[in-house]
Amino acid sequence: MDIRWLLVALHETTGIGRKSITRLMAEGLLKEEMMDFGCREWEELGFNVEISERLAQNLSKPAILMKKEEKEHDPLVQTLTLLDSSYPAMLRESPDPPLVLYAKGNTGLFNQPAIAMVGTRIPTAYGKKMGGELAQGLCSGGLTIVSGLARGIDSICHEAALSCEGGTIAVMATGMDVIYPPENRALYVRMVKEGLIITEYPSGTKAHPGLFPQRNRIIAGLSLGTLVVEADERSGSLITADAALDAGRDVFAVPGPVTSPKSRGALNLIRQGAKMVCAAADILEEYDSWLPKGLKNTYNRERQVDENTVNEEGQLTTDELRLYHILEQGPFTLDELLQHSRWDFGHLHSVLLSLIIKKQITQLPGAIYKTI
Repeated sequence: MDIRWLLVALHETTGIGRKSITRLMAEGLLKEEMMDFGCREWEELGFNVEISERLAQNLSKPAILMKKEEKEHDPLVQTLTLLDSSYPAMLRESPDPPLVLYAKGNTGLFNQPAIAMVGTRIPTAYGKKMGGELAQGLCSGGLTIVSGLARGIDSICHEAALSCEGGTIAVMATGMDVIYPPENRALYVRMVKEGLIITEYPSGTKAHPGLFPQRNRIIAGLSLGTLVVEADERSGSLITADAALDAGRDVFAVPGPVTSPKSRGALNLIRQGAKMVCAAADILEEYDSWLPKGLKNTYNRERQVDENTVNEEGQLTTDELRLYHILEQGPFTLDELLQHSRWDFGHLHSVLLSLIIKKQITQLPGAIYKTI
């Protein structure tokens, strides 16, 4: 019998964690002979009496055959193990890949280059706008969007990807049959039909705070890099960013108003070296060699349109475009723009004057500036 079913049975046995299973695999003990083990043999491997009895029952030949038949006859959920050649390559290369994955939907998305998009569950209007626009831009450029099916930024990014018929993968922190949050049921159903849902947790596993940080390592592990759209200083999104760094992957962050608590986590990441992202092209240019040939120039064309915005007075420079994007978030005072841009007063004043001349922004009483 294929030992992958032994691995699935071990994974689904209550009280057995990844560390214990990884130890058995590392010591070369994951063998068919395990199906003949009684309680004594399991105790000799270091398990207590209660767990040994459970293992002797769950890993018996009849139990394994029943589990194999049960899994293979489920028409919707595929079971993948670390022993399978079809296991996602990017995830396999991460520091702590899940031993078993349950997948529902288009598993072909595992073979597509992907970017993780994460953020706060209670986004601002700015966060919603940036999340949706960036997800669509990244999908148009050929990247699959990976997120956690959570409220807020996660859902916005999944929905934006689906809206432009792009690829998107949701990583759940519950069993496949436990939709969390419940209000995302419609999105879940659509993801199964048009995207992919995965989880490492067996059916029946309910939401628990400790499972979400574990889920985040999978989001990061599936992806070339992780983009934090909007996050406060204690956001779980930062755990995903840390997991990306642990896996040797890139970290990106969207800048936001320094006065917004929802932007502090992302701004801290930028301060620590994460690449600042104002448009999808900022990420797509990093992965040119990964993009499908037919889409390779899509983001270049979009960026050309964006960065060469032309009006009656001529095109915008890079600095003008940067400041214009900042002002798209809302009106700002001169002092606030100095903080956002990190320019000296003379340079900022020069760029502001140029944008006013080009009729892109206007000055309000009190040295407040806004886009037209």
